[in-house]
Amino acid sequence: MFPDYIFESSWEVCNKVGGIYTVLSTRAKTLQDKMKDHIIFIGPDCWHEKTNPYFKEDSNLLKDWRLHAVEEDGLKLKVGRWNIPGEPVSILVDFEPFYEKKNEIYGKLWELYEVDSLHSYGDYDEASMFSYAAALVVESYYKFYLNDSQKVIYHGNEWMTGLGLLYIHHKLPQIGTIFTTHATSIGRSIAGNNKPLYDYLFAYNGDQMSNELNVQSKHSIEKQTAHYVDCFTTVSDITANECLELLDKPVDVVLPNGFENNFVPKGAIFTRKRKAARKRLLDVANALMGTDLGDDTLIVSTSGRYEFRNKGVDVYIEAMNRLLRDRDLKKTVLAFIEVPGWVGQPRQDLIERLQSGQKYDTPLEVPEITHWLNNMSHDNVLGMLKFLDMHNRKEDNVKLIFLPCYLTGDDGIINMSYYDVILGNDLCIYPSYYEPWGYTPLEAIAFKVPCITTDLAGFGLWANSVKGAESKISDGVEVIHRTDYNYSEVADRIKETVAEYSNFTEDQVKKARANAENLSKKALWSEFIKFYEQAYDIALRRAKERVQELS
Repeated sequence: MFPDYIFESSWEVCNKVGGIYTVLSTRAKTLQDKMKDHIIFIGPDCWHEKTNPYFKEDSNLLKDWRLHAVEEDGLKLKVGRWNIPGEPVSILVDFEPFYEKKNEIYGKLWELYEVDSLHSYGDYDEASMFSYAAALVVESYYKFYLNDSQKVIYHGNEWMTGLGLLYIHHKLPQIGTIFTTHATSIGRSIAGNNKPLYDYLFAYNGDQMSNELNVQSKHSIEKQTAHYVDCFTTVSDITANECLELLDKPVDVVLPNGFENNFVPKGAIFTRKRKAARKRLLDVANALMGTDLGDDTLIVSTSGRYEFRNKGVDVYIEAMNRLLRDRDLKKTVLAFIEVPGWVGQPRQDLIERLQSGQKYDTPLEVPEITHWLNNMSHDNVLGMLKFLDMHNRKEDNVKLIFLPCYLTGDDGIINMSYYDVILGNDLCIYPSYYEPWGYTPLEAIAFKVPCITTDLAGFGLWANSVKGAESKISDGVEVIHRTDYNYSEVADRIKETVAEYSNFTEDQVKKARANAENLSKKALWSEFIKFYEQAYDIALRRAKERVQELS
């Protein structure tokens, strides 16, 4: 069974925060081509009166229903299109009016599904009120335009959409519900609190650990949603095992994260953009450190959310520190850490040097960072660099620079988007400890940049499954075996791989880059959308059975 309509909600619809934005925005065109405006995304109206660069409002789109939803159903929303390939219909809803009735909503949630909202804090209320508002949008649209003759899916991503999924399950049982957890809240908390996750996974009790780590409410909504929806899914086999152990619920389908490579530049444009990215990164580094690094410099980077241990930022720094003393290293390495910290402002002294166009032979103060932070003395990256005495000295053949902001093209220093910057890399390194999938390595290889990842990332496991063995850097992706306890061995392996790559001939580099690009094509949405079709079928069949039971 295939749906006539799909409603899909996420906090990251028209709201670029992390990897889920990439999942949805790259998959959208595949579904839009197949469904022609019958795929409708619902996101939070976080921008209010400000211009949202990811959303184009259209006052004529769904005009009759929009007026009804506002005047009759009391919803505050914007209707338009997501500013991505395919331009799917998107509805942004203002959830703030529902705060005043949150206790009533939570009370009903406990009564129907035993979801514990008593211990909520932080972003729980914000996410829940959005989820409730998104469900009201689906209910209003369904009752205005649709009926039981249409096959309809409501798909929610992450625990933030759980409340709305349960609302639809209760109010509109004829709609098939799908819940995708991209990472369990309790699994992420266990890993983020420096507890061994994998060796002891079989022994952990999710409910007990949520009490210990104070994430009871997030765990509760996630667990109950997983148990009640028509189809429960996640993004990799490694997270499927986590769901079984911590949520006490096996997933129905694994939905690996695909990719759409239509925005990867081709031919002469690719070459020009790569040169421009390398020039900008080298110019910034030279201005910051008072060096004269040339185009033969090996540029490497890591990127993602600022999860110091989970994303492997700690082991990346350790590997670069060990590389400083590696005699096999044949090139100067310029290593970047591109994770958004608590950024204050771009460095004015660095801006002045860049604008002057001059060369400098003295470093700026703190030559390890491009933007000032609000917590300079308590930042994990800067703290580890200080502990290891890594200060980008002239004689160091490995220089490490922290770029602590979102690369959206207007950061004040690099002033290029992330996808333009990534082109300038020779290698990308993502030594994740906790990574349900891992878009950053997939993005890297799509841009012909070989990368290093681990088999604790869903993407790393997938890459190994395609290769049939542990992948090496000459294959375009090197997958390092990682456990709860082999931090030092991982750091050594990264060091050895970078040194090995620095010795590659031009032909070996070309081959590795070609292998990277070829592997990325096996992860396109055209290859992975079949798993979603399987999930739609399961959800629709179970919804149909439930309606028959209720009648």
